[in-house]
Amino acid sequence: MNNFPNFAQYHYQVEKELGHNRAGGRATYLATDTRTQQQIVIKQFQFAKSQSWSDYDSYEREIQVLRELNHSGIPRYLNSVQTEDGFCMIQEYKRADSLAVPRSFDPDEVRQIAIAALEILVYLQARIPPVIHRDIKPGNLLVDDARQVYLVDFGFARVGEGEVGVSSVVKGTLGFMPPEQLFNRQLSAASDLYGLGMTLICLLTGTKADRIGELVDISYKVSFKHLVPRLNQQWIQWLEKMVEPKMKDRFPHALAALAAVPTSSIRPPEAHLSQSTLVLNVERLGDVLTQTVSLTNPIPDTTLSGHWEMAPHPQDPHPNLYQWVTVEPTTFTGNSVNFQITIETSRLLAGKLYSRKLLLHTNTSTTTCALSLQVQTGQIPGSSLMRSHRLLALLGLTCLGLGWSTGWGVQRLGIATSPVEFGTILGGAIGLEGAAWLMRSSGWRVGATSSTFAATVLGGTMLLHALSSNIATVIGSAVVFGAGLGGVSGALGGLATGTTIEKLLVEREQKQFVIVFSMLTAALGMSSGLSLSFNFANSGLLMLAGVNSLALTVLLAYHQLRRAKTVFTHRKSEKLLIKP
Repeated sequence: MNNFPNFAQYHYQVEKELGHNRAGGRATYLATDTRTQQQIVIKQFQFAKSQSWSDYDSYEREIQVLRELNHSGIPRYLNSVQTEDGFCMIQEYKRADSLAVPRSFDPDEVRQIAIAALEILVYLQARIPPVIHRDIKPGNLLVDDARQVYLVDFGFARVGEGEVGVSSVVKGTLGFMPPEQLFNRQLSAASDLYGLGMTLICLLTGTKADRIGELVDISYKVSFKHLVPRLNQQWIQWLEKMVEPKMKDRFPHALAALAAVPTSSIRPPEAHLSQSTLVLNVERLGDVLTQTVSLTNPIPDTTLSGHWEMAPHPQDPHPNLYQWVTVEPTTFTGNSVNFQITIETSRLLAGKLYSRKLLLHTNTSTTTCALSLQVQTGQIPGSSLMRSHRLLALLGLTCLGLGWSTGWGVQRLGIATSPVEFGTILGGAIGLEGAAWLMRSSGWRVGATSSTFAATVLGGTMLLHALSSNIATVIGSAVVFGAGLGGVSGALGGLATGTTIEKLLVEREQKQFVIVFSMLTAALGMSSGLSLSFNFANSGLLMLAGVNSLALTVLLAYHQLRRAKTVFTHRKSEKLLIKP
């Protein structure tokens, strides 16, 4: 046996109780119409248990309103009966739970609920006169498994807009009533939007209906953004407008709110940069550097958009006057974009580290992210040769050793001087050309050309030596031994010189200067080594070393004067350059 009311005479069989308010004498039952086997809802009002006739008035009002409504999102009014215990209203049953029942909805489902609820309100507000529900809250919105939304409980509904009587009792639910309803002021189509907005905030933040008041401050402003850090900024703005305390600041009616529903997903896009820090090294001032940075958005059904901005820096000129860092495209819309960052270095100081930030403003939840930019400028132009003094010194010492070992080998042969000299020069020319061939096959074209030039000079020297000597004295084993010594020295010297030249060219020094300086350094080392092996007794070698020394001194002085002029010009213009 159960204690459910008996409605058999009305052809209704109660199955279970759906809800009750014992103090107010109200109860809701799920029943079956035995004539049609259709499930229905019976809302019973018991006169004896009620403490206020206003509750009875709400039932009458609900019947009056529901009789005139015909919308798929509003359960239809079917009948009303009067029993010994009270008054009953019969309504269509929807197999759906209210939003007050804890459930999990994904962002897109919340969007569907918002749109469906607004469509119901559009229908109500389009009636003449319009219907204002006055009690929109999670408990009065039902959602079934197919995410169909239903609006129930029209007991507080008001037909037509206008002011509520001062003596009227405030009707609604605290936390979901807009301020104008709370203070019995004029209602409008915007009033129901407040309750719907607060209901959606409950869903998105996980706030229970009886705790929603904790989000409202003393000025009735609703603060919820801190509870939804990953909510799309467009949706935050839309919800804020729905729950504005002042009615004039809300959407004027449901149709306007529906039209303003963001087309983007409630979940915002995400901005993933291919790198968070960009480090660039400027080899030569005045260079224009470019770097590509990629941006992607992995969130489906969302579109990333935004723009770039150079973060203000006290040392940078106004962007309208001069901008040394640019990003293309500056403004974008898309989920996979490549940006080209260009650095103009002509107005930067030499040898300094510049740290700047590029700000990416997007429609993501974080709205702004930063790309750190570090630019290390090169030294003042013309100073790279002096920074490579160790490499040049190593070249000179290498050639000095090769010259000494070659001279020592010639003396160890103990044979006629002229054939040995001839063979050594011949071998040197062949060795240099061999080194040129090896460097050319490795892609070192400048070093190879320099070695070939040296081989040609030695070849000419050999020819002059042969013409000035008796041909009979220039053949035999002495030539072979001398050629072997010269070949080894020429090959090693050519490789050392070519390597030095290629290394200095990588450092962006002037090509002609590098070639001449390196070859003179090698020639000085070689001639000095040969002179040393002969105990400085060969006047020709001493003269050659002296000429090389003089040429190097002149070239070095020219380089230093030119560099000093460059430094002076650069320092003079520093007051016009951008500081780090």
